[in-house]
Formats: sequence, C-alpha cells, structure tokens
Amino acid sequence: MARRKKVYEGKAKILYEGPEPGTLIQYFKDDGAPPVAVAPAANEGKGVLNNRLSEFFMSGLNTIGVPTHFIRRINMREQLVRMAEIIPLEVVVRNFAAGDLTNRLGIPEGTPLPRPIVEYYFKDDKLGTPLVSEEHIIAFNWANQQDLDDMIALALRVNDFLSGVMMGVGIRLADFRLELGRVWEGEFMRLIVADEISPDSCRLWDMRMTEGPDGTIPDPGPLHDVYTELARRLGVMPSNVTHTTKPSLIN
Repeated sequence: MARRKKVYEGKAKILYEGPEPGTLIQYFKDDGAPPVAVAPAANEGKGVLNNRLSEFFMSGLNTIGVPTHFIRRINMREQLVRMAEIIPLEVVVRNFAAGDLTNRLGIPEGTPLPRPIVEYYFKDDKLGTPLVSEEHIIAFNWANQQDLDDMIALALRVNDFLSGVMMGVGIRLADFRLELGRVWEGEFMRLIVADEISPDSCRLWDMRMTEGPDGTIPDPGPLHDVYTELARRLGVMPSNVTHTTKPSLIN
C-alpha cells in the first residue's frame, strides 16, 4: 500500500492527500484536549465515534442545502472531504449562557439568550484563540463584509439544524463552534462548513434528567459520557466501541 502524504496534523485529526485533485482524507485520532485529565486508555474509540457523528451531521447539512466539505466516509476513522481554504476564525454560535460568555458578562450559566449570538475567535493557539470583532476581521483581511454576512447566515442555518436534531433526542445545544472554508467553483467562490461537527465542538446538556427525591426535575446538565450517549441516541453507534471521556468545551 502506497504511503500517503500528510498535509496537516492537529490535536484530534490528521489530513492526508486525497485520491483525486481537490480532495483530502481526514483521519480522526483518539487524541484531543479534554478539559480534565483522563487516563490515555479512556480515549479509546473517540476518533471512531467522532467520525460517525461528524458524518451524520455533515450529511444532514448537505441534504438540506448547507454546503460542507464532506464527501463520504471511507472507513471507521477516515472520511473523504473537499479541500478548502480555511478562514482563520472559529465561528461560535451561542443559544444559552455558558463558559466564556458567563465569565465575561456575568450572565448565569443556563440562561436562554434572547437570540442566537454569533462570535468570532482568531485561530491561534499561542494567543489562546482570542475573541475578535468584525472590525478586526475586515481590517486584517481575514474576510470581507460579504464573507461575514454569508458566515452569519451559514452559522444560523447550521444552528437551526443542529438544535432541532438535538432537541429530538432530548439534548439541548447550548453552543457550538464551526470552521468555515472557501472553495472555488469556476470563477465563483463559496463558503462551506469544514473541519468537523462532533462533541469536541459542541456544548450539550441532557434534557432527560432523572426526577429528584422531592419530585423536582433538575435543570439540564452536561450529557454523561457524551460521545457514546450522543451516538446511541442518534442511532449511529458503531459496534464494539465505548468511550468515557468528556468533550472539549467551547470557551
């Protein structure tokens, strides 16, 4: 078997040259950066589950007309994707106050927001992926105003889709992050959803909470064993895979 050329390696994925021009093979590793220390063995199977979950979400978005880089799943850990010029921003959509938003503005965690809020973070691990404004984005030529308008529209469509899917299986989508890329089709450029959609990039709260001794039902909390439980509820659980770590949360 011919050795494939590695294009990029991150915390959770490796990208290899694809079999055809303009394609890549995206390999999902078990590695990542969970918010708490876990034993190395606890990561076993995470990449397999994220591959299946991202396939499920990306395929669904393609079906409803939201363009993504996903072409097809190759095997348990790999999928064929379109090559795209990645915009150096993380686009975060927030439906409920949590994490960094709670810390910055003092809004109690779990508070429903009056509308989905879209934020931008500059992708630079050395700088801690800082929050940036539209003025920064345009001034530094990371994207133009038309790009930003398209990014917001795309992010909100993804939010509608994901929120509905999660709600249908008893999960609240508090917030999530996207990476977007540019592809050229002839003389025209379009934005597409790239990278992945998985528990690594979503904050998910379980709405199926057990009734307490006093008869009250607690507020939604983090989904237990999020990778396995989400795959099970969505019906995409591969056989002989378990996973017990927590997801990487959005700031």
